Amino acid sequence: MTTILIVVAHPDDAEISMGMRIHEYARGGAHIRVHCLTTGAPGSDGTAERPAECLAAGAILGVEEYTFSTIPDTRFIEHRGEINADLFKVFQEARPDVVYTHFPDDQHLDHRVTAQEATTVALRAANNLVYFRSPYSSGFEPTKIFMGTQELLNTKAKALACFASQQQLDMDVFRKLDEVVYRQHVHHRVVERFQPGSDCAELFRTAREIEFASRTELP
Repeated sequence: MTTILIVVAHPDDAEISMGMRIHEYARGGAHIRVHCLTTGAPGSDGTAERPAECLAAGAILGVEEYTFSTIPDTRFIEHRGEINADLFKVFQEARPDVVYTHFPDDQHLDHRVTAQEATTVALRAANNLVYFRSPYSSGFEPTKIFMGTQELLNTKAKALACFASQQQLDMDVFRKLDEVVYRQHVHHRVVERFQPGSDCAELFRTAREIEFASRTELP
């Protein structure tokens, strides 16, 4: 079984950036763990709302495990040592085959620190490392384009609807982005060859991919 570890700064980062890819992994039988470095800002009653929203979204997408650090939201710079220590524990527990995290060049400082620390640990403790594009990524050029379907996009939309505390989430905007994003990076003649219904996409950039030779002995 393939183990996928997704390291994000906040609840909803994984679902926004790669909800379709997550659900496709789940349908293929992969074990998926999402680790959030913060539980987000507390709600009006002082309790953390977003972990419960993550669990609801994960039940839709097929995420088997959500875990959380307790880094204060927007205070990642001051807590880099704690982030690094937490991630080493997470990687030891998960032993992931593939790690996904934020693209390092990101306008959101929490995202940037997450990417830097996750990269530091992943290059020592995992074979494969992939960056996803978030709405705040800068200068992102994909090396992987995951072509989704309307079924996957609808599932992603249902998952994002679970984050009721995040009123700025406009799925109509995310739906349109996913439906046109691949056309920014794939020539229209290539698009014409796609299977019918392949009309939405999520973008990724491979940081490291290790490929093993066959172990079959030659005569």
